Amino acid sequence: MQAALLPERGVVKVAGVDARRFLNGLITNDAGKVVSGKACFAALLTPQGKIIADFILTEAEPDEGGAFFLDCPRVLAGTLVEKLTFYKLRAKVTVEDLSATLGVMAFWDDAALSEDGLSYADPRLPALGTRSILPPDLTTEAAANLGATLVGGDAYDAHRIALGVPRGGTDFMYGDTFPHEADMDQLAGVDFEKGCYVGQEVVSRIEHRANARSRLVPVAFDEFVPSSGPVMAGEKEVGMLFSTSKGRGIARLRLDRVADAVAAGTSLTCGNIPLHIVKPDWARFTVPCEPKA
Repeated sequence: MQAALLPERGVVKVAGVDARRFLNGLITNDAGKVVSGKACFAALLTPQGKIIADFILTEAEPDEGGAFFLDCPRVLAGTLVEKLTFYKLRAKVTVEDLSATLGVMAFWDDAALSEDGLSYADPRLPALGTRSILPPDLTTEAAANLGATLVGGDAYDAHRIALGVPRGGTDFMYGDTFPHEADMDQLAGVDFEKGCYVGQEVVSRIEHRANARSRLVPVAFDEFVPSSGPVMAGEKEVGMLFSTSKGRGIARLRLDRVADAVAAGTSLTCGNIPLHIVKPDWARFTVPCEPKA
């Protein structure tokens, strides 16, 4: 088992008697299903349906003070507080950025739930393991208590890239990406059966029309690591490569243009290095003529 503190993650706390109802009216997933130890992946969207911030939402036990905690990008914790406060109106909730005192730790490779901090399984994929919100000075102790090897955050990043799981701010831009483009619909980040939330109409339209032309897709390469940049099919740009690690990467691809390239027998490249699309087990969308991982 491996464990790492994730320095890019922050923590926002939402508490109060109206907290569950308040969150459920705003985010892409069903906060009504969240209990201690069972988290959900979700996002707060603009009215136009684009991602302001994505996060993992979990709840503390009542005997531990209760409240909901958002495991979110640290650079967006302040933005989340600001946006949630804007929507608060008369709701009996408080919203706090606790990133200065709490961090997020990940455990993977046959990971169990930690007894240190507020722990939960990663709701996106079982292979991503478990996570724990806790004071950063407990990192070493938490790893030791599970018998995990403590490693750097780059090791976790390589693990997520190998699984093809996108990371906001690296593989897609906040404020300019729909949930489908970031694969949130594939990674249990959108509940299409719940009630209204901000941006729902746009997200539902994309789902029902099945017209997400761009997707974040895992790719593999055999030679030198290509720099992030345009993905080309001959002379035509078909996407952008972002995260890379250990022969794997994540690229945003226009699937219709990739289909045309495959039909024409044209290879994909980035910086003149050949790329091969790898469809992961969790993906339900179609990638033209590419093998399953």
